[in-house]
Amino acid sequence: MSFSEYLFLFGGMGLVTYLPRWFPLFYLAHRELPKWLIDWLSMIPVAILCALLAPILFTDQATRSLELGKPELLVAIPTLLFAVKTKSLGGTVLVGMGLYWLSGFLPM
Repeated sequence: MSFSEYLFLFGGMGLVTYLPRWFPLFYLAHRELPKWLIDWLSMIPVAILCALLAPILFTDQATRSLELGKPELLVAIPTLLFAVKTKSLGGTVLVGMGLYWLSGFLPM
């Protein structure tokens, strides 16, 4: 591949990455969104986080079977309760890290 082909490829990848982010921002910047849509959009980060964490917390990665006694799950429950009660991101991270560190001392 020549230098100009690499440059074209690099520019194309940048455009494909930039346009899907720019278009909704440009299109919706000066519009009033309905309350139900704003509420629905606010749930997307939580849904993504749940989709990322559920396989780690509830299954054994080697056998792909359900396992409910994992240290990660035992740490996630009090960490979730702390997060709901305080709504502090930094505190939640520290509590989760501390509990996960302490779980390393438990016999499993």
